[in-house]
Amino acid sequence: MSTDVSTLDLEEAGAVLAAESARFASFGWMRGTSGNLSVVLSRDPLRLAVTASGHDKGELTPADVVLVDERGDAVSGGRPSAEAALHARVAALTGAGAVVHVHTVASVALGRRSPGGIVLSDLEMLKGVGVPAHGVEVTLPVIANSQDMTVLGDRLEAARDVRMPAVVVAGHGLYVWGDSPRQARHHTEVVEWLLELELTGTGR
Repeated sequence: MSTDVSTLDLEEAGAVLAAESARFASFGWMRGTSGNLSVVLSRDPLRLAVTASGHDKGELTPADVVLVDERGDAVSGGRPSAEAALHARVAALTGAGAVVHVHTVASVALGRRSPGGIVLSDLEMLKGVGVPAHGVEVTLPVIANSQDMTVLGDRLEAARDVRMPAVVVAGHGLYVWGDSPRQARHHTEVVEWLLELELTGTGR
């Protein structure tokens, strides 16, 4: 991909992010104006399209997107969420092509219940994030929240399990990533399913 980001690239990314946001909003995972999504448009320099701050995520248009740099600062467009910096950090750290941040009840509840991490094993749905269904135990990390995205990024980097493309932020929500918006969506749906099962107390 070219390091030059054209308006067309940004508009195309905006259309994809608007569709993905509407899907997550329909599940109740992006209530009000909460949550944000991003897709990487170039690697060198790192540039991401991020959903604009303060918009109803079920009603986004292709124009409701901001181009940000590796620090999460706006290059063009409107005002990005402060969390854009964490999207950029995740993309740089993991090589992800897309990042999802949603505020689900299950992720917030389990973040409080299991501050040391959520242990998962012996579930077929684990295959959906590339983890064997049996004979392997994997931990979905839980990190303490912070309004400082550098601090939060440091915590994510220290806690993440390379086998699990997701992290729970206690009292806040869920960050999930993948190679593409489609894979990030699938990972998000799978991780949320695992969290909802764990919340029932019947996961293991």
